This record gives sequence, structure tokens and C-alpha cells, in this order.
Amino acid sequence: MLNTAAALAMFWTMAFSGSGEPQPYDAVVAIETAAMETAAAAESSLDASALSAEQAELMAGDPDWRASARLYHAGGGGATGNDSLGCRPIAMRTVAVDPRVIPRRTKLFIRETVGLRMSDGTVHDGYWYASDTGGAIKGAKIDLYTGHGRGSMRQAMNLNMKTLTIADAGDFDGCPPAWETASN
Repeated sequence: MLNTAAALAMFWTMAFSGSGEPQPYDAVVAIETAAMETAAAAESSLDASALSAEQAELMAGDPDWRASARLYHAGGGGATGNDSLGCRPIAMRTVAVDPRVIPRRTKLFIRETVGLRMSDGTVHDGYWYASDTGGAIKGAKIDLYTGHGRGSMRQAMNLNMKTLTIADAGDFDGCPPAWETASN
């Protein structure tokens, strides 16, 4: 939180200097973008020693896919009911995919989500489950399910519209596991 506040203070100082001169739009946007990227990197940083052997191997290996990410949530026009396997979607675990690109029932390891600070204070381990599909998911696109309500997307907003690196971490049977047991 301190990094975000410091970045915002730097932005305001640079954008509205005491000279009274207007600042070029491009300069202000560049400063704001750099501040947001710095804050996002600080929030999602993870000590490499905290990774399991499997996570370290998946981080170091070549990705199996690169896909453009979108976020979706339940309620308010978002996802309702069960996923395409007939399972209840699990927040920050369920992924909607194009099954012609990424097969359903694939356990995915998404590098950019490792260390992502969750709303309850825990840290994401990078594992997701391809258990849903969607009409707008065509080709190298994925939808990350964030939970119930628009506010659930806040923790993953910096991933929206980004190209993510995804490794195949195996297959799963049945429904995606609950959060507490997903990385076991």
C-alpha cells in the first residue's frame, strides 16, 4: 500500500509541478503507467525460495501457451450457475478456455499469477483449472474467474487484457478442487 501511495504522490508532483505550465498528455500517461506497473510488480513479487520444486520447474520451463486474459465474475451479468463441466466455478482457480487450443480438464500454471495477493491476504500459487468455455473465448484467449461481484476482479485487474504465459501442469478429474486443496 505504501508503494502505491508513494507512486501516486510522485505522479501528482510531476504532473502538477509548481511551474503552472500544462504537462503534455503523453508525459502524464507515461508517468502514471510506470507508477502503476511499479506498484503491481511490488504487490505480486514473490521470493523464489518460497516456490515448490514443481513451481520452480514450471516457472523455468518454456510455456505451452500464450493467451490473452480477460476477467469474469458471477452476478451482475457475469457468469451464473455451473461451468461447462457442470461444476461450481472456484474463484481465482477456474479458467474458461477454447477447448481447441487448451483442452478442458487441464491443470494450468499461469506464471503471472504466482505471488498475486488475494483479498483474504493469502498469496496465489499460480495453479488454475480449465473447466469452463465461453462463446467469446476463441483461439488464444482465456477468461479468469475472479469470484462473485465486480469487486472480486480488483485483485487481478492488472492481468486483464494481458498476454499470459501458461504451462501445462497435468490433468484433473472431476471438478476443480477447493482453494484450500488446489495446490496439493
